[in-house]
Amino acid sequence: MSALHQRLRQWQAQSGGRRADPSPAPAPMATAIPPAPSLSPAIRALVRRQQRLQLSCVPAPDPDQPVLPGEEIAPGLRCTELRLDGIEPPAAWIDPWFAGQAAPVQRSQLFHIDTETTGLAGGVGTRAFMIGVADWWDQALRLRQLTLTRISAEPLMLETLAGWLDRNRVLVSYNGKSYDIPLLATRYRLAGQSNPLAELRHLDLLHPVRRRWKGAWDNCRLATTERRLLGVVRDDDLPGSEAPAAWLDYLRHGQTRKLCRVHDHNAQDLASLAGVMRYLSELPAPAPDHGN
Repeated sequence: MSALHQRLRQWQAQSGGRRADPSPAPAPMATAIPPAPSLSPAIRALVRRQQRLQLSCVPAPDPDQPVLPGEEIAPGLRCTELRLDGIEPPAAWIDPWFAGQAAPVQRSQLFHIDTETTGLAGGVGTRAFMIGVADWWDQALRLRQLTLTRISAEPLMLETLAGWLDRNRVLVSYNGKSYDIPLLATRYRLAGQSNPLAELRHLDLLHPVRRRWKGAWDNCRLATTERRLLGVVRDDDLPGSEAPAAWLDYLRHGQTRKLCRVHDHNAQDLASLAGVMRYLSELPAPAPDHGN
C-alpha cells in the first residue's frame, strides 16, 4: 500500500486538496452550541474543531454540480484525507470498562469506522459505497474516506481498507456491531476476499450510551448523543436515510451536489464518534463491588 500512501501525500500537497488555504472557507458543516460545564477541556477543543470542520466539495463552474472531493486513486474509487490538528488526543491508554471490556486499549490502536450504504435494511444486495475511518496519527485525528464512483471498483475499495488495518487495531463504531461490520463482512465474502475485521476487538459506543442514558433522552441516535455530550448541532446536514438516493443520482445522472453532502455527513459522524469515545473514556469507572 506504499504506492497508495504516496499518492495520498501527493494529493494533499496539491492546491485543490482539503488543506488550509487563504481562500474564504465555505459555510461550516456543523454549528456548536456552548458545551455543558462538565465537559473536559479536551472535549471542548474537539467541539471547537468540529465547528470548523470542512469537507465541502471543490467549487466547479456549475455551482449546482460541484466536483467530488479527493483524488481518484483508481478507476471508480476516490479517496479523501483530512487531518484535524489542535485536538488534544485521548489518554495514551484507555480503560474500556464502559464497553464491558477489561483489557486496556492504546490510543494508537483506535480505528473509528462508519459507512454510507445503498440501503438501511442490510442484506446481500446492500453495499457500502463510502467507508470513512478515523485514527489518531501524529497527535492529530486523521479522517480518510473511500468512495465508489463505479460499482466495479468495490473489490479495490475493500482491499484498500484491508491495507489500513492490522490485527492490533480496535474498532470504534456506533451501532457497527449490528450494521456496519456485518455488512462489510458480507461484501468481503462476496468479493472472495478474507475479512480483515473478523478478529478485531470492537468498541460499539451505542451500547454504553444506551445503558447510561436510555430513558433520560428521547433516543440514543448519534445526532442526539453528539448534541447531548459534545454540544454539537448539525447545520444543513443530509440525513443518512438520503445517502442511497444521493449515490444513485450520481451513478445515473452525474449529480454530485448531494453526494458531496454525504461526504460532509460521514466526516461529521467520524469526528463525533471520536468525541463520544473521548467523553466515555473520561467517565469515572464504578467502584468495584466486593459484596457485603
